[in-house]
Amino acid sequence: MPSDAAPDQSAADGYLQRAHLLAELGRYDEGIGELTALLAAEPGHVPALTMLARMHLAADRPAEALAAADTAVVAAGGTSAREPAASEPPAAETSTRDMPGAVPPAAGASADETPAQDAAGAEAPAAGEVVPALVARGFALLDLERWKAAAATADEILARAPGDAYAQRSAAALLSASRNGQAALDAAWRGVELSPDEPEAHLVLGLVAVRLQLFDLAERAYREALRLDPELGEAGQDVGVARLERRRYAETLEHLTAMADLPVARPDPARTVDAGVRRLLLSVAGFSLFASVLVAALAPASPGASRLFAVLAVAGVAVLLRRPATWRPGLREAMSRGLVVPVYAAAAAAVLLLVYALVGGPWPLVGAITASVVAGFTAFARR
Repeated sequence: MPSDAAPDQSAADGYLQRAHLLAELGRYDEGIGELTALLAAEPGHVPALTMLARMHLAADRPAEALAAADTAVVAAGGTSAREPAASEPPAAETSTRDMPGAVPPAAGASADETPAQDAAGAEAPAAGEVVPALVARGFALLDLERWKAAAATADEILARAPGDAYAQRSAAALLSASRNGQAALDAAWRGVELSPDEPEAHLVLGLVAVRLQLFDLAERAYREALRLDPELGEAGQDVGVARLERRRYAETLEHLTAMADLPVARPDPARTVDAGVRRLLLSVAGFSLFASVLVAALAPASPGASRLFAVLAVAGVAVLLRRPATWRPGLREAMSRGLVVPVYAAAAAAVLLLVYALVGGPWPLVGAITASVVAGFTAFARR
């Protein structure tokens, strides 16, 4: 419940954490209630305003999202959204370079850049708070079909954070939807260069490439995004605000590729199953190794306590295995694809811990430690 006094930092963090958890459960209105309570005491709290904007976006309320995002931008030291002209052309119709001949980043500034970059120039505030607020504002403007204002917001993001991967790929996505052209492709390439291991960067590059009809580049980018995160193909089903951009990018790319009749790669079911089994094996191996070492350390001083702890460790492994959806489907097939050694090694580690708990002696512990190490290394090597 809000109070008349301004909350301290720990109280503000509490509101934000509760709002975030509620949003990840899809309970946006309750999360908005938490943020409203915080903003009643601190109207200029930028993280709360930004999260509020993202929640409204996730709940398909772009007008409310724009109001919150614009307030966050101003509170962070930015400028309010500029009103577009009375009639704006639709997305991707104002660039002279929306053609398959578009090229990767040019050495100089793009001709699609606008004076918004100069306006955001020398005295721009720190990008840490203002960029996420600008991104939320850009998405809201896109949803409201205010293309010029969305493009200007993207230009401002590029000007404020030229070395930030999140800013570059977000601006690329905004430019692709609002103005398109070489500037969007430049920013997308820059985002990949700054964070080559982030699947979202490749996803945005694929999104920009599809709109520019660079279908070979789009397919390669999407395949790389799937290689980095095999679960990316299901991103459209995510809820909450933590992966808001990722969900929007995936949904838009799927829509565009369907319109273009482009066969974009889908997640490999076998790879997804293998990834789930491998994660479980790494968890079991790590837990077994930790428990075995601890049991071995307790054994000289208190054999009874160490054997009791071994029983608890085996019970802990059983708890890990109580999620059959992560390992039962396709387990035999996963073993035939190279996971047979880590599966048997992880099972042996748990069995040897149980043997030690029943009969004692050093050799079952030695075997459990060895089996845990083998399971962990072989599971990790099969990435």
